[in-house]
Amino acid sequence: MKAIVTAPGGLDALKLVDLPDPGKPGPGEIRVALHGSSLNYHDLGVALGKPPTDGRVLMADGAGVVEDIGEGVSEFKVGDHVVSCFFPDWHDGRPHPGGFSRTPGDGIDGFACEYTVRPATAFTHAPKGFSHVEAATITTAGLTAWRALVEIGGLRPGETVLLLGTGGVSIYALQLAKAMGARVAITSSSDEKLERARDLRADCAVNYKTHPEWAKKILEWTDGIGVDHTLEVGGPGTLGQSIEATRMAGSITLIGVLTGIQGDVPTALLMRKQIVLSGLIVGSRRHQQDFVRALDGGLFKPVIDRVFRLEDLADAFRYEKSGSHFGKIGVEW
Repeated sequence: MKAIVTAPGGLDALKLVDLPDPGKPGPGEIRVALHGSSLNYHDLGVALGKPPTDGRVLMADGAGVVEDIGEGVSEFKVGDHVVSCFFPDWHDGRPHPGGFSRTPGDGIDGFACEYTVRPATAFTHAPKGFSHVEAATITTAGLTAWRALVEIGGLRPGETVLLLGTGGVSIYALQLAKAMGARVAITSSSDEKLERARDLRADCAVNYKTHPEWAKKILEWTDGIGVDHTLEVGGPGTLGQSIEATRMAGSITLIGVLTGIQGDVPTALLMRKQIVLSGLIVGSRRHQQDFVRALDGGLFKPVIDRVFRLEDLADAFRYEKSGSHFGKIGVEW
């Protein structure tokens, strides 16, 4: 089978290779013919060699069709459309220690390949009516937005949400928040992307280059109160503004560190406003099953910016690195 693997040298060194067919599933396993994936910044980091890997099959997200089932598998049947789990061993309850050591495309081989045999618990059913690329977007970006707003945030109709940027997680969160009756503010450095966000019913759109102290615009929008929930993707470079923009006893969920992994935090302001600051990395299999059930009800479909062929994965990563995308970037084969 064909697959895309890492090699020293970053994107220019990614290789399309032939790997052995994974064969038939054993007890508790399923064989999946994979047809789609989607890009995340985590995947880009691995592809760039951060940390260095050689021969790792890329991509944390994978979606396809069950071709065969092993003994003891009752949750799936041949022909079912399925989607992978970011943490295949975290089924429910508290997060497991171990970082990304068992994350596909990082600690173990991922889904940039034609077939895979894995434990059945490494997948869930895909949302009904989703293409394989659409389904693949729920594994990382979609589930992050769901857990931040619903599982942790307990979002309720009429509350306010602040989103930073127009990448995969933020646009997923915009769609989810609006579907749940919330009011949403979003930031970007592109007026064109902000207009597209308005088309998705964003209530407030702020260009952070035009307004470097963008928290003031969010406070104006909320009549000086601040938002109930903030999804923070920037890290130290934006966290101070996010704290300013969040209301007393509001919540900030840190889901990305695009501006770096260290920096100053206005701890006195955080304490004075009694804001709950939570760190989050994706979610469990049970979280994903809950999210799929919500999407099965026709909640919405994800925004896909562009779709590349598997053999053009390096070009897809270059496009992601450029920051030109709005929503998700897909790969199909």
